[in-house]
Amino acid sequence: SVLPFKRFRTPVGKTVDILLGPEMRSTGEVMGFDRDFPHAFAKSQLAAYDGGLPTHGNVFISVNDTDKRQLPLLAVRLEELGFKLWATEGTASVLRRYGIDSNIVDKISTRVDTDPEAPVEVHHAAGSVGKNVVQLIEEGKIDMILNTPNSRGSRSDGYSIRAAAIAADLPQFTTITEFQAALLAIEAVKHNDYQIMSIQEHSKQLFELEKQEF
Repeated sequence: SVLPFKRFRTPVGKTVDILLGPEMRSTGEVMGFDRDFPHAFAKSQLAAYDGGLPTHGNVFISVNDTDKRQLPLLAVRLEELGFKLWATEGTASVLRRYGIDSNIVDKISTRVDTDPEAPVEVHHAAGSVGKNVVQLIEEGKIDMILNTPNSRGSRSDGYSIRAAAIAADLPQFTTITEFQAALLAIEAVKHNDYQIMSIQEHSKQLFELEKQEF
């Protein structure tokens, strides 16, 4: 089962965070059921996000230092599936060391101090496209997101990214494990589409299999 993050939206769409914590936040769940895990996961995402998982397009990646050692294999799989990679400067530099190209995006602007009226300091990364990921999300140029945060906090870039993705109803993942599951699901759907069966049909198949075992 999967938490449908669209339930975290508010009327303005940008005031909540999807990171799970010890407090209870009732959001409901969605479930996918199929002959194997990848197809079942793909169905769960179809219920969680309008349109489900993308099978092509642009993927934004920004991971914490602990997760960067798993980046190369994930990036290669994304390229094999036909996706284009977008990343922050630190993540892009890791990919470059392994010969993997990506489009560099700016870090989100940060205020010089805590005063909401204070000037905003904009950081432009070398070779970047001149925009941050929130701007790209709002322009409809990002199709899926992997963002593993360093820590929680409403002032962090990660919070802004996740909130923008919720508002845009984009599939987003905050752990490597669930992103790996998403890649399995995308690969399965690209090679073999969903199998649509009723619960009764599934039950009949299971009953027949159980009879064969005896």
